[in-house]
Amino acid sequence: MLKRLVKTMRRDERGITGLETAIILIAFVVVASVFAYTVLSAGIFSSQKGQEAVYSGLQQARSTLEMKGQLIAQGNTTAVGTVTFCVASALEGESIDLTPPNDANVDGLADGNSSNVVVVSYSSAGYRVDDLAWTVVAMGQDNDDKVLDRGEMFEITVQLNPTALGEVVDTYHTFNIEVKPPVGSILVIERTTPAALSPVMILN
Repeated sequence: MLKRLVKTMRRDERGITGLETAIILIAFVVVASVFAYTVLSAGIFSSQKGQEAVYSGLQQARSTLEMKGQLIAQGNTTAVGTVTFCVASALEGESIDLTPPNDANVDGLADGNSSNVVVVSYSSAGYRVDDLAWTVVAMGQDNDDKVLDRGEMFEITVQLNPTALGEVVDTYHTFNIEVKPPVGSILVIERTTPAALSPVMILN
């Protein structure tokens, strides 16, 4: 009788052990499934973010202005009054609105009610002025608007009014002109005036 009871208990223990093993295996499968789903979700999310970064970088590059040709400075023998240069869209990319600002009082600064989206700034040692007045003229192919499209080139003329700048652009003067579109990189043009000024100069 005792032997039968012992055998029954052993059989019962085997059943309990088998059930516990099954529960543990099921738990492992569930944990592995959750982990795999997490890893896959993270991978898909990272892939999407990488794709967005690539497209964003491409849009930035295609919305960037590039300078074409030389920078022409005009003025007199004592100061530079304007600088002129040509721009086109980099990589034959996105259209850029080059509607110029208003300058009703002709002070060299854009009026507060201007609708321009491209901002031109001036800087030198100790001086910086944003939103200068500038004008634009299409060169060559043009569709009669102020939007720089693929294959077009515009000429920008920036006013360097001493009252607006707070200084005179005279001889041996290093300055920067920054052209900032709403999207894309800033076009920075750094030049230094020569020892003697002429009414028209090419600044390299």
